[in-house]
Amino acid sequence: MSFPEGACDTHMHVYDGRYPSSPSATLFPPDASVDDYRAVQAELGLRRVVVVQPTTYGLDNSCQIDAAARLGDDARLVVVVDATATDAELERHDALGARGARFHMLPGGAVGWEAMRPVAERIAPLGWHIQLQTDGNLLPERLDELMALPCPLVVDHVGRFMPPPTIDSPAFNALLALLDTGRCWVKLSAPYESTHDGAPHYPTVSALVRELIERRPDRLLWATNWPHPGQADPPTIDQIRDLTLDWLPTDELRRQVMVENPAILYGFDT
Repeated sequence: MSFPEGACDTHMHVYDGRYPSSPSATLFPPDASVDDYRAVQAELGLRRVVVVQPTTYGLDNSCQIDAAARLGDDARLVVVVDATATDAELERHDALGARGARFHMLPGGAVGWEAMRPVAERIAPLGWHIQLQTDGNLLPERLDELMALPCPLVVDHVGRFMPPPTIDSPAFNALLALLDTGRCWVKLSAPYESTHDGAPHYPTVSALVRELIERRPDRLLWATNWPHPGQADPPTIDQIRDLTLDWLPTDELRRQVMVENPAILYGFDT
């Protein structure tokens, strides 16, 4: 079994010490370059990629913009902006491949909940989405707010529940409710980010993944989360491959989640 032609990694970061860190940053990973990532692409057989602004650089998207430019036409961007971004700035980002605005609602994030609706209203005419990373256990209390967004929503890392819930929990059912709108996408990525007592809990996360696949395979995305920032024991390439093939055991599922779905959301040709 292998990954399909045109497979897209929808979440990775580039780190470069030449770019200044944000005052709000709490995570300072070692350098991880475009050339380093190309080796990952080659080993996994990936072609397309979405470069996501990490918390390290706050509102300064320069490092990821430069990385996406080096990765070429098969790259897209998710940037971090706040409500003060001008129309000209958003249009420049769009021309450079940006298709979403990221909100990281954990320590180190540069933009808070209060900015989400104003930013969503600004990016909706461009066809962008809001990309959200938060503790998924907070989804029930934010459900109405997220349902009312005027643009699509992408939820990172299988919800990043801390700790991971059972499939019949209110928190996971809030994620399913968002998915059922058809305007929400969930990334199958970084299962180590959902923790219990500070340790990854892969079996529980895999159970959530299987329920998501059963429910809405047409609204799922896949990603490596390379270079696995903040992880003392990051997964190897072989572990990423094996887990992906376990989650997506058929050629049809892999093509849908890794090729067709990201083509729709990020504007790639199929």
